[in-house]
Amino acid sequence: MPRPLPVALILSAALLTSACEMSRTQERVLTGAAVGAGVGAGIGAVSGGLDMGTGALVGGVIGAGGGLIYDAVKK
Repeated sequence: MPRPLPVALILSAALLTSACEMSRTQERVLTGAAVGAGVGAGIGAVSGGLDMGTGALVGGVIGAGGGLIYDAVKK
């Protein structure tokens, strides 16, 4: 079974580098999701209640929502 952290880093790098032709809103949502997934994975690894994958998923969803809200406020 592959280790979750290197796989998550590779996928995050692929998503961030593919953001060249995105609108400002899409960039902010993607950035929020990537940061949220990273923070969520870290919290999931440190805490005893969640595993890294669940933490990354929850953090990514919350981060994407935060990026969308941030974009709405900036407009």
